[in-house]
Amino acid sequence: MYLLRLALRSLLNRRFSALLTVLAIALSVTLLLGVEKIRTEARASFAGTISGTDLIVGPRTGSVQLLLYSVFRIGHPSANMRWDSFQRIADHPRVAWALPISLGDSHRGYKVMGTSADYFLHYRHGRDRALAFAEGKAFADLYDAVLGADVAREQGYVLGSELVLAHGTGSVSFVEHADKPFRVSGILEKTGTPVDRTIHVSLQGLEALHVDWRQGMPARGAARISAERARDMALTPSSITAALLGLDSRVATFAVQRDINRFPDEPLMAVLPGVALQELWSLLGVAEKALFIVSVFVVLTGLVGMLTAILSSLNERRREMAILRSVGARPRHIFSLLLLEAFGLALAGALLGVGLMYLTLWLAQPLILSHYGLFIPITAPGPWEWSLLGGILLAAVLMGSVPAWRAYRQSLIDGLSIRT
Repeated sequence: MYLLRLALRSLLNRRFSALLTVLAIALSVTLLLGVEKIRTEARASFAGTISGTDLIVGPRTGSVQLLLYSVFRIGHPSANMRWDSFQRIADHPRVAWALPISLGDSHRGYKVMGTSADYFLHYRHGRDRALAFAEGKAFADLYDAVLGADVAREQGYVLGSELVLAHGTGSVSFVEHADKPFRVSGILEKTGTPVDRTIHVSLQGLEALHVDWRQGMPARGAARISAERARDMALTPSSITAALLGLDSRVATFAVQRDINRFPDEPLMAVLPGVALQELWSLLGVAEKALFIVSVFVVLTGLVGMLTAILSSLNERRREMAILRSVGARPRHIFSLLLLEAFGLALAGALLGVGLMYLTLWLAQPLILSHYGLFIPITAPGPWEWSLLGGILLAAVLMGSVPAWRAYRQSLIDGLSIRT
């Protein structure tokens, strides 16, 4: 215990250099744990975004691209699939349910998705969790809208609020559908997925917005169709962006996928969400490893800085060591004192680094969610993170043994002598 007190007093006596060493270690630990936290939680968040869906169907493109824009609302589709093709696929004898998805509009930067009311019955996230309403219900009227939790919270919308949708998916749009406002009929509970930042409307409601558009431009003057007139028109869409399928048996997945990939009327593709996610992470694997290696070297740099600080102070502390030896301290006590100092610096840096990592994650969490649709939960460190921290402390002790061994070999006579 007296060695611990002595080590603390010694560090306090050199508080400025010790503080800089602790800060360097803390920043390196923050980077290492932050990279690992984001990597593991992002993978879990991606995997939990969609559950219970057997196939994602869309125009023939890359499987990762289809997954990103249909599930994560990232990117843009290169083409659409015809409505009659979707109906034929939905009528497949092995398809239990089919959810159409139509994208292309937005509201204040939030994506608007046209779908059917069955979306709220069959869509699953996390570990087979269904969507739940915090308030209201699914859309029943042509101009009803169901908001994700973040949309309602950030914009202050409540049941009955009116919102005007805009053409295009950018955060700023110069073409708004002001003549056909929507009314909030329901607000979903938070899911931690891109659903929270999505505005859900019916396919017919989305079609009504563009019923008087010609060649990508809104009608003008007498050619414009009012919101009430649109109710009496045929609002069956001619095309949709993608579709989510649930099959009556997982055994039929590959057979249905093969049938869709060979669809005769137009080039379509069906991908398994889990396989597409694995493909996505395989593309990111090199970057993940590179970030991890860089983080490890940053930690090693911090520990080398600690080693340098202790070694550079040894010559100044020769007389201190000699006095300790003269009052009865043995070489092993000197060795233990230096090891305790190194361990204390590393431990303080690791604890501060963990705190900084959680503070940074807490501040960056809404930004990551809004820009990338990823929810990074703030959870306690897992076994892998604890093992990394243990490895850092072990490396600190090993590095601290270098100056400790030098002090151990320093004799009493050498400590008391004056070098010229």
